[in-house]
Amino acid sequence: MTAVTSLTSSLEYITHQRQIRRGGLNDWTIARGMHASSTRPTRRILDAVGHPRTTQALHIARIAAGAALLAPGNARWRGAANMFLGLSNAVLYPRHRYGTDGSDQVSSFVQTAAGAARLSTQPAVQDALLWYVALQANLSYLVSGWVKLLGQPWRDGSALNGIMRTRTYGHEGMWNLTRRYPVPARYLAHGVLALECLFPIAYLKGGALARPVMASAAAFHVANGYFMGLGRFVTAFEAMHPMVAYTSAPKDHPAVAGRDDRALTAAASMAAIGVTVAGFLAAMRRMRATDPWPHGRVLTTRHGNELHYNERISENEDSPVLVFGTGMVSTAEHFGWITDKLVEESDYGIITYSRAGYGPSKRHATSPYVLQESVDDLVDLVRGSVAEGRKVYLAGHSLGGEFARRAAVELGSRVSGVIYLDSSHPEELTRSKQQKDASDRLKDGLNMFTRSLQAGLGATLVRPRWVHNLPAEVRSRAFAQYADSRLWKAGMREWDATEVDFNGFSGELPAVEAHALVLSAQRTVDRDPEQLLMHNELAAAHRGDGRVARTSVIERADHDSMLTDARIGTDVGRRILEFLDEVEGQDGAAAKSAGRRGGEGRSKGNQSKEAR
Repeated sequence: MTAVTSLTSSLEYITHQRQIRRGGLNDWTIARGMHASSTRPTRRILDAVGHPRTTQALHIARIAAGAALLAPGNARWRGAANMFLGLSNAVLYPRHRYGTDGSDQVSSFVQTAAGAARLSTQPAVQDALLWYVALQANLSYLVSGWVKLLGQPWRDGSALNGIMRTRTYGHEGMWNLTRRYPVPARYLAHGVLALECLFPIAYLKGGALARPVMASAAAFHVANGYFMGLGRFVTAFEAMHPMVAYTSAPKDHPAVAGRDDRALTAAASMAAIGVTVAGFLAAMRRMRATDPWPHGRVLTTRHGNELHYNERISENEDSPVLVFGTGMVSTAEHFGWITDKLVEESDYGIITYSRAGYGPSKRHATSPYVLQESVDDLVDLVRGSVAEGRKVYLAGHSLGGEFARRAAVELGSRVSGVIYLDSSHPEELTRSKQQKDASDRLKDGLNMFTRSLQAGLGATLVRPRWVHNLPAEVRSRAFAQYADSRLWKAGMREWDATEVDFNGFSGELPAVEAHALVLSAQRTVDRDPEQLLMHNELAAAHRGDGRVARTSVIERADHDSMLTDARIGTDVGRRILEFLDEVEGQDGAAAKSAGRRGGEGRSKGNQSKEAR
């Protein structure tokens, strides 16, 4: 069955040559850039495999090996063929990054395990490898089912209708049936959940339930193949079922006489050790995530929230202070490249802080969370940490930009300017179809991440690329917060409030009597031009009475990389410095002009008195 999967896979790839040619979806001259951080030997191997002739030769060899495995026989060369198919599939994965799916991954590890078992002469090794595939089968169904269970569409039974209406995996006929018969569709969705979440019951009562469970799974995969176009999934996942049947049969069954089950005991022991280690790592991450900055400060707001902040305040009292606010599910460390640029090339004061529930900051408010709570916290932070009379600039990324705008309105003359970094807009959920469509997926993603981290799965997280792109001294702290469920729980709380607040917003933005710099990420506005219009409206709310209101699009930047990418983040810092220099120069000139006018007025007054 895995031979059929590999054979089908290679036939598909070899008949779609346009995908690997220049300009294709898997053009290696472009795809190889994703492996720029790999070692030189690895890159050389990948470049060799990535050559069109090498790729074609490997697929031809895979077709031959797959066809040979379909012939009868039990010679040892079959194990070598299995190993070749498994390993070559893994080697070809980077070459076909766009277009591979779970069936390729399943086929790869089944082929490798089956090949190793065929090549081994030790029954204990063979049984261990068969147990390995069987346990992987159980794990694949379990994880798939429990991840689905975290999503609201699967719990309320609407997921099937949603999948069938998509262009990628949908089926118009099935979609019409789910619309016409919503109750059976809901039962069918719940049946899929039950099958996947309860797959291990195949091992109960000496494997008495193995056949009906595997038959149900087979029907599920056949249905996926027909309705969703996932034909290779049928043979790929079904290839694991013989191992499930073998390991679930009672020991007194003649077919499994002498079966070595020590692999199961070893797996259970390793799982117990893994749970213990995961718990320990979660505790260490929590300590790291909530550890205050070495020279940080704490401020208690009107809501009782404890805000931890880090400051670098210049002794020059005429030097303004910039207060940076993060986006949702983000950390103060995201501003590392920008603040480094400001520190190197200016003596402006800088304050970065964590909102209540983020990092070391704690939320003690007892009332239901609304966005105004975070605005109040920011207002209290400015009033409590910046000396009266000193200029303040509020800088905010994403949702932090909206908090900065609202806080600027309340702070009035205390704020000299607002810096928006790919900021949110209170009408984005009602005006932007893309934002509206993404809102449900975002909520499901936040929920899944929070539940997964609370279950101790943070130990399985790999540092995302954006963490590696941050300045070296803040990476470990940023990742500790990213892998801590508190960050995501706070993000869920903020997103729920954001949906209510933004969907209820109407009218125009109130005027903000402060200067403004609005920076937009190019990829944000390219994907959704409505965002650029809303960013222009943010700037328009600041115009008037000689105020500076600048807008600019950061080339090649996306919503996150405008902060986390070293080159782009440094460029953002440079633009902020240019904006501050312009504003400070203009305000300074205006102050001198006002002083001269005042002096002239006093001189004329004195002359008048002398005349009298």
